[in-house]
Amino acid sequence: MRKIHVIGIGAGDPDHLTLQAVKALRSTDVFFILDKGEVKSDLVRLRRDILDAHLPDGAYRLVEARDPERDRAAGGAGYSPAVGDWRSARADIYERLIAEELGEDESGAFLVWGDPSLYDSTLGILEEILDRGAVPFDYDVVPGISSVSALVARHRTGLNRVARPVQITTGRRLAEGFPEGVDDVVVMLDAHQIFQKYADQDIDIYWGAYIGTPDEILASGPLAETAPRIAELRSEARERKGWIMDTYLLRRRPRG
Repeated sequence: MRKIHVIGIGAGDPDHLTLQAVKALRSTDVFFILDKGEVKSDLVRLRRDILDAHLPDGAYRLVEARDPERDRAAGGAGYSPAVGDWRSARADIYERLIAEELGEDESGAFLVWGDPSLYDSTLGILEEILDRGAVPFDYDVVPGISSVSALVARHRTGLNRVARPVQITTGRRLAEGFPEGVDDVVVMLDAHQIFQKYADQDIDIYWGAYIGTPDEILASGPLAETAPRIAELRSEARERKGWIMDTYLLRRRPRG
């Protein structure tokens, strides 16, 4: 039976791969990569760099396909259906790649940024394909170093404080309000810089973009002072590269 490895490759640094991930790479016959277009060609190059770092003889087969476009203008009640349509379109592509490019006894791999279990769609898409019943395969998951872990490591801080919870959420959810009962909040997928909404509160921010890559940018400090600088850094970086991947930790200072 065909075997699929879902491999977490860290935040961009080839050294972020675990030994388990390297072993999985070396047991893979075909690597599948979705091309997001010329603007994000860096993402394909970084994956190639990771493969070349750990498979130096170049004895690997790479199959690329174009990633389907997602309706990013959809909001409100239309957001979830738009994401569902995009995931199903991806499932069509994954299903075709597995069926056409992978022999019955071969193994393929999807290289997932960070950790496949944290805000990534690959596992859900594979389950959708299996539910269709047309292409049987088995799969396993190799955890990776997430951008969240890399972020706090680069800032030399922890995710949580003693006996206190931490919450991981999205910019879309943060826009609805700061989570109740939590003082340490990690925010991902924030294209609209929602952190600026809380600049009048006693909050520190630990922010990073392109974490684990040569383009890495870091900033931290009181949110009121640091938010304008982050906005400037994001604007400059997006203008230079055409895209940005960032995440941040908001830490509310103790009351009283």
